[in-house]
Amino acid sequence: MDRDLGVTVREIERKYEAADPARTAGLPDLSRAAPVARVVDRGTAGLDAIYYDTADRRLHAAGITLRRRTGGHDAGWHLKLPVAPGVRDEVRAPLTVGIPRPIAALVRSRTRGARLVPLMRITSQRETRHLLDADGTLLAEVSADSVTADRPGAARAATAAWTEVEVELADGADPGLLDALEPHLHEAGLRPSTAKSKLARALAETGHDGDAPAAPEPAPAPADSGGHVLAHLREQVEAIVTLDPGARRGTEDAVHRMRVATRRLRSAFRTYRKVLDRRVTDPLGDELKWLAAELGVERDREVLTDRLRERLDELPRPLVRGPVRARLRIWSNRNRVEARRRLATVLDSRRYLTLLDRLDALVTDPPLRPAAARPPDKVLAQAVRRDYERLAARVRHALDTEPGAARDTALHDARKAAKRARYAAEAAEPALGKAAKRLAKRMKAVQTVLGDHQDSVLLRDTLRTITAQAEGAGEATFTYGLLYGREEARAAEDERALEGAWERAAGVGAGV
Repeated sequence: MDRDLGVTVREIERKYEAADPARTAGLPDLSRAAPVARVVDRGTAGLDAIYYDTADRRLHAAGITLRRRTGGHDAGWHLKLPVAPGVRDEVRAPLTVGIPRPIAALVRSRTRGARLVPLMRITSQRETRHLLDADGTLLAEVSADSVTADRPGAARAATAAWTEVEVELADGADPGLLDALEPHLHEAGLRPSTAKSKLARALAETGHDGDAPAAPEPAPAPADSGGHVLAHLREQVEAIVTLDPGARRGTEDAVHRMRVATRRLRSAFRTYRKVLDRRVTDPLGDELKWLAAELGVERDREVLTDRLRERLDELPRPLVRGPVRARLRIWSNRNRVEARRRLATVLDSRRYLTLLDRLDALVTDPPLRPAAARPPDKVLAQAVRRDYERLAARVRHALDTEPGAARDTALHDARKAAKRARYAAEAAEPALGKAAKRLAKRMKAVQTVLGDHQDSVLLRDTLRTITAQAEGAGEATFTYGLLYGREEARAAEDERALEGAWERAAGVGAGV
């Protein structure tokens, strides 16, 4: 999905400004800071960047920056996505006149149909030095920027100017280096910058930060059932939107986490149906089911590929007959390409973007029922217990079913019920405390056993598909049969493990 993009760089940096506002922040002498052995002057470069955002600054509100920059060694389009405090992923694309389509796609979950327009122009004269260790390996880049900012086409013309120092770790460098450098920077008269980014400081110092809607005040701790459920829903909706760029780029675990958020939302709709009006949530639940299924295509491929490789690695070499690993790669790569293409189509679809709009509307104007105003220790606890009892019935049914396809189906149904009971308990934990936390832990253990069993079912289906492909190519199929037999034995072990996991979980729901 990101074949038209350039490189992605993990940016770990800290920004500093002069502790004395009357002074100018300049490059400090870091030659005595261990483990720095040598400092190399890399000269001065002129940088000119136009920052883009929607008119209501949706990217800025989410901590995302998009700029078109000329000058320096990395001229082009830069999209910076927050990862953690002080850590961002910078996605780069070649320098073009308009915003590259792959870059625009990465922020579509934020922009939806809104246009991206120039927001701020920031120019810098950057003086750079490289910090090297005793082997000549680059540890970090330190730069001093003399910055000028102005807003293109603004009704109130204003400019701002300041200097700042950035310390950015090199790829693979120890993050602890930033802490080691900090005392030397303080000694040089620098302090951590009060602005989150150049753009944030530019908006503040040109007097335009008040043009955008004010950031919402932190919500007080909810006192009623509706408040607790809504806090959980908002968290999941934000997770879907935030994980969208990573899912498009194929970032590790992003698709899985996005799928989990959709499932948590749908589960909450069903669990807390006495709090939320089903006439609104049921249609949304159907759309979330569709999205989770689409996200699952790529996720299931990843899980099955990893498990097949693990199973092959467990076999003695003489038992791996024929081009088994090559056949696995062919199967995985073919499905990967198809799954990624399909996911890109889904995330660019009007159906998906409409779903995001409807989820925003849900949490902004929630369809609360009368029970939403009641105390959570009554309403939420009753809902959690109901999901637990539903799971108990399904586990009993599965364990009473004869081994075979019918039991596999019953165990899969129990797995879905375990997941729902776990999600219900986790959502209620802020209100119900330790009892809900204990239940969630037990439900996770049951879900894990049932999940391993379902993975085994899917793996055996996959082995049948790959075996048929190998047979068609005239290849040996002995190894596939061996793997299939071992997987049947593992499934039987999972079924026995379920009995123990359920014994430990039985009755815990009554304590909620």
